[in-house]
Amino acid sequence: MKYLLIVLVVAAILVLLEIWRELHCFQVTEYVIESQKLSGCREKKIVFLSDLHNHMYGKENQRLIEKIKEISPELILVGGDMLIGKRTSSYEPAMKTVKALLKIAPVYYAHGNHEQRMKEFPDVYNLYAYREYQKELKEAGVRFLENESVKEGNFRITGLEIPLKCYLHCRKGVLEPDEITSRIGACDKESFQILLAHHPSYMEEYKRWGADLILSGHYHGGVVRIPGFTGMITPAFEIFPKYSGDIYREGDTAIVVSKGLGTHTVNVRFLNPAELVVLRLRGKN
Repeated sequence: MKYLLIVLVVAAILVLLEIWRELHCFQVTEYVIESQKLSGCREKKIVFLSDLHNHMYGKENQRLIEKIKEISPELILVGGDMLIGKRTSSYEPAMKTVKALLKIAPVYYAHGNHEQRMKEFPDVYNLYAYREYQKELKEAGVRFLENESVKEGNFRITGLEIPLKCYLHCRKGVLEPDEITSRIGACDKESFQILLAHHPSYMEEYKRWGADLILSGHYHGGVVRIPGFTGMITPAFEIFPKYSGDIYREGDTAIVVSKGLGTHTVNVRFLNPAELVVLRLRGKN
């Protein structure tokens, strides 16, 4: 019994040390995505960030910024939740980080639920008003995609905001079949269509819309992961989500769900390192 107790104590200490390590480090995850639509085009390198939640890797996020500089992307896509949508949480850490990204490559920013609720309920978040955050970043050069699209050569990038009522705890909400099209119009079938859609619960709806590449986040990798399988629980207390953090290839659609770079409220990661996603997009032979 004594030896069993010692083993349990040592195991608990090791688990706590690993949780601490994963909350203070991040890894680079690289995916290669090929498409006939990109045949004849040179490879394009894109960095995708999601769910930073004001997290800092070194002073003013220097470790994160230096790593992105080292990667040298042509484009940076932000998938939302860079800040924390709470009345007393400052947006300054997120704003400084996003501004620093502009010195590396053009930045396109789609909202997560934290930015969206701050935008839609300004009276609640008047201490750190979202309009001020967005205004300063727009003036610096960030392009926000709020149910909007932009063309970048052979690429069309679209940022989708679903209704806030779809962000529920313990269950999936209802996203009406025509809701996506009414917000962002039809998918561009001629271009390589990238869809930034923060919430991965509605992946079937996004796929029906027709994107070539869907980029999501929100689930923080499932908080605790079963290696080689999936995340165990989302921040909204959904168990074993299908799309918790990885690349999924379904027909002609590639789906990338970021495990995120930060946490909030439940500040735990286990067997689930934070990640910076690098996408290499190229033609298919």
